[in-house]
Amino acid sequence: MVVIRLCHEEGADRDVPLPAYETTGAAGADLRANLPDRGCLTLQPGARALVPTGLRLEIPTGYEVQLRPRSGLALKHGITLPNSPGTIDSDYRGPLGVIVMNAGEAPFEISHGDRIAQMVVAPVVQAQISLVDALDETARGEGGFGSTGIG
Repeated sequence: MVVIRLCHEEGADRDVPLPAYETTGAAGADLRANLPDRGCLTLQPGARALVPTGLRLEIPTGYEVQLRPRSGLALKHGITLPNSPGTIDSDYRGPLGVIVMNAGEAPFEISHGDRIAQMVVAPVVQAQISLVDALDETARGEGGFGSTGIG
């Protein structure tokens, strides 16, 4: 089992629940908004904001944390993460914030303590980058977008 260590940001509300897996089969642990003054934030359609979680993470070398939208918020309200999946590297120790965007048609209010995203822990493989004069041929070749069928 991978252990993700975390600590609270100075001034964060320590009563906001920590990231948690809501079911035994969940791949992502829900992250919650930890807003200044325990307030709320209204996102207008098309707007985006950096929502604080009040946390800092210590991720083991060889792993990353991916930030992903919550499917219910995306379907019902158009709330998404524009850089999804967002990557938190193992050597980052700064504040954990989530870039949230309202792709819906109505204003959306994020309240203090709301579940805003999910974090997924994933292994990282770093490749050796090698410049060559030519690449090996394949049956697909240079066929790109839509080259293997519809869509």
